Amino acid sequence: MRACRVCAAQLPLGPRPVLRAGATARLLIVGQAPGTKVHETGIPWNDRSGERLRAWLGLEPAAFYDERRVAIVPMGFCYPGRDPRGGDNPPRPECAPLWHPPLTAALPAIELTLLVGLYAQAHYLGPRRKGSLTETVRAWRDYGPDRFPLPHPSWRNTAWLKKNPWFEAELLPDLRARVKASM
Repeated sequence: MRACRVCAAQLPLGPRPVLRAGATARLLIVGQAPGTKVHETGIPWNDRSGERLRAWLGLEPAAFYDERRVAIVPMGFCYPGRDPRGGDNPPRPECAPLWHPPLTAALPAIELTLLVGLYAQAHYLGPRRKGSLTETVRAWRDYGPDRFPLPHPSWRNTAWLKKNPWFEAELLPDLRARVKASM
């Protein structure tokens, strides 16, 4: 997977697949695609979004990046470029169909999968997903015990977090308990 060059011609910074996974991992975090900082460092969630995600999960960096316990896989493994309207482009469509089936098959110990953002939820929940990201995340209890939908922890979603106080009050304590149990 790290040597993949399938969509190299479409990647503005070239291919650099970013993922972390070990066969004994019990927690799988499925995100969107690396941003520029993650592309530069090769370390997933190595940015402000990652800081927020780790706070949501109640995990210190040492536990978060322990491949024996946590697998971190994006829907698109390489930085997809900037969207002219703002933010990054969506994950490349080639990655998930090509790489997720063999990757998940190589992770037999996974007990809990966190679906971070719309792309991961669409792929892994399919028709079980609700009409919007907010409705899907609000229905987190419907997807357990093995799936847990989350919004993207980007600073761009700060207004969403303020509009949805149930996320911090109800969802985060449940999330932290389930993450702790899977570690």
